[in-house]
Amino acid sequence: MSGQRTGSSDHDAGWWRDESPYQGDAPLRDDAPYSSYGAVPRQGGTRADIPRPGGRAEARRAQQGGRPGNPGGPGNPGGPGGPGGPENGGRAAARAAAERGKKKNRRKIVVWVAVGSLGLLVAGGGAIYWKLNGNINTFGKDGLSADRPDAAPADANGHTPINILLIGSDSRGGNNKDFGGGGDGGARSDTTILLHVYADHKHAVGISFPRDALVTIPKCKLPSGKWTEEQKNTMFNSAFSVGDTDQGNPACTQNTVEKLTNLRVDHTMVVNFEGFASMTAAVGGVEVCMPNAIYEGDLDPNLGHKGKQIFAKGVQTVAGQQALDYVRLRHGVGDGSDIGRMKRQQAFMSALIKDVKTKGMSPTTLLPLADAATKSLTVDEGLGSAQKLLSFALSMKDIDLHDIKFVTTPWRYEGPRVALVQPDTTQLFAALKADRTLDGQDASAGSASPSAAAEASSAPPAAQPPTQAEAPATVKGTGIRVGVYNGTTTPGLTTKAAATLKASKFTVSTVGNAASQNHATTVIQYGPGEKAAAQSVAGLFPGATLEPAKAAGVSLVLGKDYAADNGGAPAAPSAPAAAAPGPLPSSVAAAARSADDDPCSNVSYG
Repeated sequence: MSGQRTGSSDHDAGWWRDESPYQGDAPLRDDAPYSSYGAVPRQGGTRADIPRPGGRAEARRAQQGGRPGNPGGPGNPGGPGGPGGPENGGRAAARAAAERGKKKNRRKIVVWVAVGSLGLLVAGGGAIYWKLNGNINTFGKDGLSADRPDAAPADANGHTPINILLIGSDSRGGNNKDFGGGGDGGARSDTTILLHVYADHKHAVGISFPRDALVTIPKCKLPSGKWTEEQKNTMFNSAFSVGDTDQGNPACTQNTVEKLTNLRVDHTMVVNFEGFASMTAAVGGVEVCMPNAIYEGDLDPNLGHKGKQIFAKGVQTVAGQQALDYVRLRHGVGDGSDIGRMKRQQAFMSALIKDVKTKGMSPTTLLPLADAATKSLTVDEGLGSAQKLLSFALSMKDIDLHDIKFVTTPWRYEGPRVALVQPDTTQLFAALKADRTLDGQDASAGSASPSAAAEASSAPPAAQPPTQAEAPATVKGTGIRVGVYNGTTTPGLTTKAAATLKASKFTVSTVGNAASQNHATTVIQYGPGEKAAAQSVAGLFPGATLEPAKAAGVSLVLGKDYAADNGGAPAAPSAPAAAAPGPLPSSVAAAARSADDDPCSNVSYG
């Protein structure tokens, strides 16, 4: 398919058109001619006005020079014609008077600079936000599907997980052609990552979607107002091109991700080439790593010769055009696939997050980045203000770098395309829907609220039923930590269970709600090598089911049977328990990248 845009195919390109099939393909975009690196183009700007001479300040100074008692003024001590002035030979006195005046003026200057700066911050804050708001473009919700997944429920502390869809557009519209090479129209999603911020705001994971993955693209709205028909077995990144506009179709990509993952996307952000280059320059560059040297011929295979070296082997800092080339490069590294490129994109995102967090997640750090980003940013209407963007960024400031993960949707090659592996893909998104981390932790449960924790720790054993407060003599829980979760809608169960455990010397590490409140029976989950500890817990909860889990630790999930035995509503045997997410394949968790990983690790494939 000579001359065809990388990532397109005759099978699915242009399937959404009303008037005719897709007529021809665009030139190769990933192999755009190499352009020399330079500073990010400036966005206009005018020369600062030069203060004109004279004015009120100068008039005041002239007036003060003649006031009685003003040392150095005409006719005054130290001034021309005054005692001790130059005409009377008092040079030492004149110098002393001048020095006193300088100190006094210096104090005034310091005070006025401080006051003026504060005023600029207060008054200018509105101007800054106004400027950033003016940069942001939004897309309407009228293009979103009417059949969307439900929003995630709040956890015991009222916190909810957030799903942010990040799209890198390869549009050549406007100034983007200067960065992407070429000027062909339309847009495709060069990069798509679903960022899941867990309810505890202590964990986050970014899921990369292979752009060549064959998926079902649901009905999407065209610029004409018409809706397309659902398309099966279609390349993932063609969703963004529906409508063939330079702005792309973020709503269609969001619809596709929601249908694929069964997760509700709360917000969507699209950044183009120009915005990406500006962002990297705003932070002073990003530290990346190349497993081998890269040359002009790798960046542009059509060049016909090796050319000059573009990237050296090893760690280096890139910004602007060079940073863009790093995340878009395919050839010359590994097998030259999009899979390897996604690994470098994840490494780049990790380095960018690490850089910003190291400098401090404050408005001072984020505002320059926000100014650069918003100039080429398109977001949904719910995120369409500088305040909301900065608020979201600041909400992630407490997430440790090691707890920010990046993974790729489980995949396999299917001819020239990519197929998503099942049931691995379904299990991955089911775990996110249950707010489970990659190592199996329930982030929605978190820790109990202060009042709940106090209630659990202060409840006297005598207040509980004898069968719960008086533990069997054979059960000894010393040294065993247990997390207690309510898997029902009956309140107070964790308090009773915690008291029972403490009476047998178990340590209750966590108290909260389970991801699902529809457990028919009580379950004790245990990590590798901890079955004996789980059996000790089961000695206090007859009838509980033991379940192995990948995550370390022991978790007690109370079911409706426990609620019925402790004054709650009777268990309903006919109501099936909600299916808990299956364990994640070890390959998914093992391949995850942390934001604090070595920049040279896991940056190629094949």
